[in-house]
Amino acid sequence: MIDTHAHLDALEDPAGAIARARTAGVERIVAIGSGLASTYATMAIAEGEPGVAVAAGVHPHQAADREPLDHLLDNRIVAVGEIGLDFFRDHAPRDEQRRVFTAQLRLATERRKPVVVHSRAADDETAELLADFDGTVVLHCFSSPGLLPVALDRGYYVSFAGNVTYPKAEELRAAARAVPADRILAETDSPYLAPQPVRGKRNEPAYVVHTVASLAETRGEDAAELGNRIDHNAAAAFGLT
Repeated sequence: MIDTHAHLDALEDPAGAIARARTAGVERIVAIGSGLASTYATMAIAEGEPGVAVAAGVHPHQAADREPLDHLLDNRIVAVGEIGLDFFRDHAPRDEQRRVFTAQLRLATERRKPVVVHSRAADDETAELLADFDGTVVLHCFSSPGLLPVALDRGYYVSFAGNVTYPKAEELRAAARAVPADRILAETDSPYLAPQPVRGKRNEPAYVVHTVASLAETRGEDAAELGNRIDHNAAAAFGLT
């Protein structure tokens, strides 16, 4: 099983969290570096940890900081992300978010990297800016049902986090039922959004098993088989071996 999106550098004990994930059967993690300092910290955590891959990007909240990550995008980095637009929090000016998102999409094209996209309250503009991107797209922590038709039409990977397990999240579960078998992913987005069975705790990669179990129930599938398929999908999306 794999956790396709975890902020290990935001955990108090990342080594312990990785060990607990392995005990739970989560053998692979895509760790997200959010900005330059976060990426360096995440790379240090991943060093010597089999099965831990690193993605690097400038989060839309950080768009005004103008942190260049170009020099980090070597073979140690499996994806550009998370990147995108967040018009719900508006921690950075929207024009800067658009500029940084566009620049990182261009960089991903140049380096032939997939992108991990954050979109909140920005469905139309996210779809518009992604329209000319020909690479692999992962819609992280999917919570924008309005983007689902675009995702299905363009063949994006759709990744579900712990919020899909919440009692009132029927719209997200309906989206999960609609995603093709070869395009569904699961993640924790740790340390945020702990799934319902452990809600209130600080989230960590081991808890992705709860999200996979919920997705399997929602889709009428076997949890172990779905976990294996998600791992296979993630390997294809991120070029993991």
